[in-house]
Order: sequence, then structure tokens, then C-alpha cells
Amino acid sequence: MMTTMEYHNPVLLKETVDGLNINPDGVYVDVTFGGGGHSKEILKRLGDKGKLFAFDQDLDALKNTIDDDRFTLIHENFRFVKRFLRFHGVKQVDGVLADFGVSSHQFDVAERGFSTRFEADLDMRMNQENELSAFHVVNEYEEERLRQVFLQYGELRAAPAMARLIVDFRRSEPIITSEQLKTVLRKFLPPRHENKVLAQIYQAIRIEVNQEIEVLKEFLLQTPEVLKVGGRLSFISYHSLEDRLVKRFIRNGMFEGEPERDMFGNFEVPLKKVNGLIIPSKEEIKVNNRARSAKLRIAEKL
Repeated sequence: MMTTMEYHNPVLLKETVDGLNINPDGVYVDVTFGGGGHSKEILKRLGDKGKLFAFDQDLDALKNTIDDDRFTLIHENFRFVKRFLRFHGVKQVDGVLADFGVSSHQFDVAERGFSTRFEADLDMRMNQENELSAFHVVNEYEEERLRQVFLQYGELRAAPAMARLIVDFRRSEPIITSEQLKTVLRKFLPPRHENKVLAQIYQAIRIEVNQEIEVLKEFLLQTPEVLKVGGRLSFISYHSLEDRLVKRFIRNGMFEGEPERDMFGNFEVPLKKVNGLIIPSKEEIKVNNRARSAKLRIAEKL
């Protein structure tokens, strides 16, 4: 049987939960339940009256549910956080924790298609009930849309040429597996940088399949409403696209532009940052290589 630690070794566990500044009688939300590592740590710090709600859209994560009267696991995407908390009679909470990375489990189960290490069918769905998969993106997107995905989400300079090559190849046969995709794009994978470029290609397709940027924006916009005054957000990002959105939202309450200033040059924002950026120690990265790109940001509702 798979243990939680095998499922997902929680990154910055102590720091992320410390960031919530837990009130033992408070109500908290872990919107990325996964293996339940962060949730278990929160429950340790809650008293009998405390409550924890967790979200996860991945069916595999439901097997890790925690048997505790204070805990409720909601099988939904966290883009619906406000709606499902309301459904459970909760309007505002004391803290929200999110670890936006793909779980180790999703990377390690070959058939899910997330990892560059295994040959697998092109899938990459975090919610296996969704229709859109990596196969659809690679085989059915028009060239221009494919180019946009690679450029925007993978930050790949060769995006136009990659998109053209894929479209030319699939005219004769569909691209079904990760190995086929690698073969098609081989000329863009120099031996020294193969893993890095592949990771960017996979990241781009995965973000598109799971609408990760739209989901993150929808979620962030709900957080000031869901949080009580003085409540905390504790968020871990793994790539610059996510981290930029989190950072800007904490600073400005918006994703683009600047908030309107009053006649004195001041502007109101819903959140203030707490402490600076937190990154994993060298020791943690040694034990858990996936922690190397993690960035933790903490904010409090004003």
C-alpha cells in the first residue's frame, strides 16, 4: 500500500503551516490536499473546535482522506472554493493553504503522462474525468493556438517552429505517446539541455490541459472574500508564471496594471504580505529534489 510520504513529500511543511499563524479554534482550508501532508500538520495544531476543509479534484487523492471529525475532504477543483465552502455552511475562514505543484504521485504514476521519464499516452489530466487531455492539445489544436501554448506557458523561443512541426507530422498519423512527441521534436532537444526543454514543453501542455492559469486567477480573486480580517494565505508556487500572479495579487489585488490611487496617492488593497519570500533549505532540496523551485509567499487580509 502507498504511504502518504510516497504519495507526496510535502514541501516547506513547517514554514507553510507556520505561515497560517493557526488559531486552535479556527477554520482552515487546504485547497491542494494531495497526500494530506499539509492537512495533517494543520490538524495537529487545531483544538477540538477547529475545522479543516480540503479540496482535491484528483480521484487518487481521495484514497488519502483523514479519519477525523474536524476534517472534510471536498472532491472539487479549488476554483470553486467559495461555492463549496458556502455549501458546507462556511462563509469565511481563518486561513487558506495552497501548494500549486503537481504532486509527486502524479509524476511517478507513468500512465498519468505527467513525467518526461516514462513512455505513456499523452494525458496529463489532474482530474481524470475531464475531457481535454494532452492528446487533444497536441493532435487537435490549430497551429496558432499550439504556438501560443508553447510560448505563453512554456516560455519556449522555438514555439512557432515546434507548433509547425507537430502540425506537419500529425497530418500523416496522430501523436499518441510521450515518446512519439519527443521523436517529433527531437531537433529541439539538444543532449545537454534535453531535460530542461522537455520540462518546458510538458509544463506548457499540462497548464493548458488543466487550465492552471485561469484556475489560479479565479481562485486568487475569491480569497479576500473567503478570508476573515487578519486571516492568512500561505501559498507555494513552482514556476514563474504562477509566482508572478501570486506576488502581484498580494501586492495589488489585481493581475495587471495598478490599483486606482486617491488624491493623496494612496491605494487600498485587500492583502498585505507577511515576511519576505521563503525558499527551501539546501537540506530539504537534498531530501526532496522537487522542492528546488518552490517559493512560499504569505499574506494577511487587511
